[in-house]
Amino acid sequence: MALRLVETNNAPRDGAKAKDSGKASDNKPSEQQLKYLRRGINQPGGKLPLFDEYGREIPDATIRSCIDRGWAEPWFGNPIKPYWLVCKLTEKGRKVVKDAAN
Repeated sequence: MALRLVETNNAPRDGAKAKDSGKASDNKPSEQQLKYLRRGINQPGGKLPLFDEYGREIPDATIRSCIDRGWAEPWFGNPIKPYWLVCKLTEKGRKVVKDAAN
């Protein structure tokens, strides 16, 4: 059985701002945010994933909420898929992951 990757665009409709599905303060990430941030710890340059371990796209709201809190930052634009947010972990993001492990 072959797996097929399906693209989705998680951009909010009607100009609405995306909301992260997890509850988190500015200092403590939700489980969803933490799971996303942890995946960048051992990656070259702290590259954060576009897809989860099951091949599903990371929700745009999760990525944007991590950027808004300073835990992640856009790394570069993808000219082929401009709506994909290619990000990397910041030092603040690394600290949040380390603190959550303790």
